[in-house]
Parts: sequence; structure tokens; C-alpha cells
Amino acid sequence: MKLSRRMLGAALGAVVATGMATSGWAQSATQDLSRESVIETIKQDGVIRIGLSLFVPWSMRDKNGDLIGFELDVGRKLAEDMGVEVEFVPTAWDGIIPALVSGNFDVIISGMSVTAQRNLTINFTDPYAFSGLAILANKELTAGMSREDLNSSDVTFAARRGATPATVIAKAFPEANLLLFDEDGASTQEVLNGNAHATMASQPTPNREAGRNPETLIVLEGELFDPRGEAFGMRKGDPDAMNFFNNWIAQNWRSGWLKERHDYWFATEEWADQVAQ
Repeated sequence: MKLSRRMLGAALGAVVATGMATSGWAQSATQDLSRESVIETIKQDGVIRIGLSLFVPWSMRDKNGDLIGFELDVGRKLAEDMGVEVEFVPTAWDGIIPALVSGNFDVIISGMSVTAQRNLTINFTDPYAFSGLAILANKELTAGMSREDLNSSDVTFAARRGATPATVIAKAFPEANLLLFDEDGASTQEVLNGNAHATMASQPTPNREAGRNPETLIVLEGELFDPRGEAFGMRKGDPDAMNFFNNWIAQNWRSGWLKERHDYWFATEEWADQVAQ
């Protein structure tokens, strides 16, 4: 009996010791993850580096060459709330994810929609904006055509290389030709010049372009393509940063700040005189 009690006591001691060791290891691992978070790097450096690509009205340069747009408002307020400076790093769209992974900046805030393919390489926060794609077409070239008629080898689309519209066009209109450019503006210009039948972009950009060029451009009616949210892009394996960014986004949704800023840039043109037309 005494031996059994002694053995039981030893066994219980071993379990307790194992539990304490496991708890200690878990705590140490958690602390290591916290120390390795980009949030700690941002706090130590006193600056958050944000990768973005230039496209209206998310991010663009005004007449003085300064960066303005929805993303710039988001990035500046994020930095202000963190108590740090902000550095924007303009980057070509087709290289922005590799640049994030390589550590060229801390986070992507550039109207990037969440896709399964992108999510294989980077993590995404909760959405901080929502949009869908519409077709902006050359009125003369597409006269009498339905959306279904655009799926033809006689039709040419234009789109920004590596962006969601290019992927959606290729999937929705596989028979059409697709011209790829480095900037959104070039795609619209091809349609304006009559070198392409149509392009595709997030609303309200198509409505705005058609309003500016009513004699040449038209937005084809129908449901929006690929409705989805845009989110911050982050390097994988950083739960602390994910927690912070998600909480920041949620707080600014609840306060109405994100909606107010989005409405300003996307539902009005009060800012239009700041940029070259």
C-alpha cells in the first residue's frame, strides 16, 4: 500500500512537472512570437512602411506630386493611432506581394482584394473596404452588344497586369483578346482611343470615367463582377499583427471613419481638382 501511494505521488508529481514545463514552453513560444511581430519592429523603428500601387482614387499623386487618396488617409490614420510616422512605398502591382514577403515594407494597403491564390503566399486582415467590378466600354465599338457578345475573338479587353480585373476578364470572357498594361490609366486610355472594346474596374471608377467622357464611354449594365472585400496584406505567421490590424479596422468601421473616407473618395469628386485630368 505504501509503495502504491509512493508510486501514485511520483506519478502525480511527474504530471504536474510536465504540465508546468508545457505551460512554460507555451509562454516562451508566445513571447517569442510577440517579439518577432512586425508590430514590435514598427514600434522600435517609430515608422510603419506601407506598400501600395498607384491607381485612382485609392492612391495617386496630386498636381504637386504628393500622394493622396483613400489608402493614404487609411495609412496616415493607422500610423497616427500607433503613435509612429508613416512611409509609403510605391511599388509595381505585379511585384507588390514579393516585395512584402522580402521585407521591403511592413504591410500592403493598396485596395488588394482577397483571393485564394494570393492567400497561399500572404495573409489577409478583415476587409476595410468593399467593391465590385463593372465593364467600362467604348460606346461605338460595343454598340448593340450585350455582355455575352463580348466573349468573342473579335473583342479586345484592356487591363492592368496582375490585377483582379485581368483575372476576372480572362475567366468571364475566355475567347476575347486581353491587352495588359502596368497602370489602370493606360487600360482606360486604350478604350478611349478605340484600341480596345472594354476594360473592367472597381466601381465607382467606371461610372466616373463614363461621366467624364459620355460621348465615348459607357458602363454596361448588369450585376457587378467579383464582389468582394479589400484587406491589408501581411506576411504569414504574425498573429499579433493580425490581431492589432483587425481590431483597428473593426474600431474604424464602428466609428464610421472608414465609410466616411471611402464615400469621400469613391462617391464624390470633391478631390478631383487636386489631380491632373
